Amino acid sequence: MANEMMQTAVPPVAPLAVEENEPRLVVASQWQLMWWKFRKHRLAMISLAIIIGLYVVAVGAGFFAPQAVDTYNRRYTQAPPMPIQWFDNGQFAPFVYAYKGETDPRTYARIYTIDEENKIPLGFFVRGDEYQIGLHGVPIYPINQLAITLDIHFFGPITKGEPFYLFGTDDVGRDGFSRLIFASQVSLSVGLVGVFLSLILGVVLGALSGLVGGVVDNVIQRIIEILRSIPDIPLWMALATAVPPRWDPIYVYFGITIILSLLGWTRLAREVRGKFLALREEDFIVAAELDGVPRRRIILRHMIPSFMSHIIAATTLAIPGMILGESALSFLGLGLRAPIVSWGVMLQDAMNIATINSMPWLLLPGAAVVVTVLTFNFLGDGLRDAADPYHT
Repeated sequence: MANEMMQTAVPPVAPLAVEENEPRLVVASQWQLMWWKFRKHRLAMISLAIIIGLYVVAVGAGFFAPQAVDTYNRRYTQAPPMPIQWFDNGQFAPFVYAYKGETDPRTYARIYTIDEENKIPLGFFVRGDEYQIGLHGVPIYPINQLAITLDIHFFGPITKGEPFYLFGTDDVGRDGFSRLIFASQVSLSVGLVGVFLSLILGVVLGALSGLVGGVVDNVIQRIIEILRSIPDIPLWMALATAVPPRWDPIYVYFGITIILSLLGWTRLAREVRGKFLALREEDFIVAAELDGVPRRRIILRHMIPSFMSHIIAATTLAIPGMILGESALSFLGLGLRAPIVSWGVMLQDAMNIATINSMPWLLLPGAAVVVTVLTFNFLGDGLRDAADPYHT
């Protein structure tokens, strides 16, 4: 009887019929939800586009700048900005008027008048000063050879060597617009490199403080309180004076970056510690600990991904502080120095009222700092709202 029951074939179960128009359940990831919420923030989207444009221009500075960073013209010292005339006799033919310069016999100041008979035609993708793209300037021989020399510029005078100063010149006769573009390479990269180092210190020390607790937590928190109790500018100045003035400009750049990162991790460490204190009591963390999962794996695979979106938002909001720190130190003469060009170094030329009165266009690097800081703040606000699950 038992054998007959075992030999009896079990009829197959027919699959459930699924109608074609029946809606299917689609689960969106956390990053998709963040993107859907972020793209509704118009100001943050505009800021993101501006920031991408700034970094594209910084990477291709030699291509977008009309002249090389050190090119000068003694005939056009302290020349005012040249406005672009886009149409000539009703046709699209951009040009600028040349200047006639003379020296005032009383004040010895340079006076420029527009020479309407001398037009300097402009064009796109014109030839000019040579520049390099790639890994040049790195103090490692095999790497510093990875560069390509070009002389094509995005916009500038059609005839090579003709004067074209969109943002005027300084007292040496160097183009302010070209130097502003080259300075963005340093000022924008200091923010990224400094925040990257601060991110590592903040996440590691904040994780140890929140997860281990005890003596480790007390020591880290006391260090944070001491650093946050000291005003930023005096502390930056004290540490910046420790950088030897005879160092190569490349090493000074990295030294200033490290100084800014060593002082910028405290806020992120506090935030990471608070997140860890809240997460270590969650059921999935307790289950992982009871299962014998190593603590390092718990931090890297379970806890940090749970608030990675918050870390990204906090990091974006920290970049403006790094840019302002570099600009402030360079402006005070304690940060980057010539021949490195940054926005703070350029602002050193506008340190007195007489210079600002005669050459107000030297303050344009300050406007670049303001625009960059505002766009990063707007972007950070948008990311923070998108990463907050309770924000509607």
